[in-house]
Amino acid sequence: MRLPVLPLAMLALAAAADAAAADAAHGQELYESRCGGCHSLDANRVGPAHRGVYGRKAGSAPNFNYSSAVKSSTVVCEEKTLDAWLTNPQSLIPGQRMNFRVALPQDRADIIAYLRQQSGK
Repeated sequence: MRLPVLPLAMLALAAAADAAAADAAHGQELYESRCGGCHSLDANRVGPAHRGVYGRKAGSAPNFNYSSAVKSSTVVCEEKTLDAWLTNPQSLIPGQRMNFRVALPQDRADIIAYLRQQSGK
């Protein structure tokens, strides 16, 4: 019996992705070096504060002047949406103001793990 190569390759990739678990400690380093210029955990800067962001509706942090696109979105900041946001924010919420991307999937996963940890989730 001949097994299809593509489905087997996809299963191998999925297993490899699970094996490369997100690293919150590395996520903290990435957050501080790449996100920290505009964001902090506890104070609004150019961008909103991020403590508690995981599980929160986008555009709902207090005392931050969000774009109307973000305020009117229905996005909730969870694994899938944060990954899409860090991949290409404009694609997730057209008209938003952030112009920053994280290219590597593992880096995105690590940053998300850190944000989740700092949100008590």
